[in-house]
Amino acid sequence: MAKVSTYLNFTRNTEEAFNFYKSVFGGEFVGGIMRFSDGPPCDDTTPFPEADKNLVMHIALPILGGHMLMGTDAPESMGFKVNFGNNVYINIEPDTREETKLLFNALSDGGTVEMELQDMFWGDYFGSLKDKYGVQWMFNCAEKE
Repeated sequence: MAKVSTYLNFTRNTEEAFNFYKSVFGGEFVGGIMRFSDGPPCDDTTPFPEADKNLVMHIALPILGGHMLMGTDAPESMGFKVNFGNNVYINIEPDTREETKLLFNALSDGGTVEMELQDMFWGDYFGSLKDKYGVQWMFNCAEKE
């Protein structure tokens, strides 16, 4: 079933922030905490800094009314610069790849594609963009080809 969630970017304190949100809303992290060290090695020639390997790659906490709050650390060593305005994404999870492509293409019209839709190592079809109004969107579709 299609879902919408909120995705938050932090510089290096995602785990701290999400433990705070957990203390407020209760519940448990869905799937635990995925660390950058849990992912595959990067394809580029820059080695992943040892100090960043334990940072949070992905975390998810159900809050109210079935809404999912998700987050990640976005360290500068990976080319990120977290500022007010780029620290929040609306995460769209359509049921089908076809719907994902339609929504992605419509929202990217006049905007900037950050990452083209593509199959990712976690098994889903993913992409991100900033629309023409500066709103940031992430797409994650679990349907397989």
